Amino acid sequence: MRKQILTNERGAALLETAITIPIILLISVGIFEFGRAYQTWQVLTNAAREGARIAILADTTDTDVSAAVTTYMNGGRLTNVASATITVERDVNVNGRSSSRVTVNYPFSFMVLNPVVRLVDGQSTTGSAPLTMQSVALMRNEG
Repeated sequence: MRKQILTNERGAALLETAITIPIILLISVGIFEFGRAYQTWQVLTNAAREGARIAILADTTDTDVSAAVTTYMNGGRLTNVASATITVERDVNVNGRSSSRVTVNYPFSFMVLNPVVRLVDGQSTTGSAPLTMQSVALMRNEG
């Protein structure tokens, strides 16, 4: 009788482990993925600010601004910098002051969560399309 109880308990423990390990792994991967997304957003925010700092100077071109933003994004180890869209608007009127606005759009894809979504629902477009992260920096022009 004692042997039968131990065998049943081992089977229950194995089943509980088989159910909980994938859930724990999915939660852990989700934490890493959202941490990576937050880090990417921080790099984009700082890159837009760096571009705005260049844009407010009198003798700079939009090419100079785009180069500064791209350099910052490369320094932040973003992988898909060529797909980013950088928009520079000069002489934006904000409260009667001339300002410059730099907008950076970047396609971000989850490395692990996108394939998991496709496994769960093969018809879903959520798992295949990248998210577009956007950051905007606005600074008052010099002079």
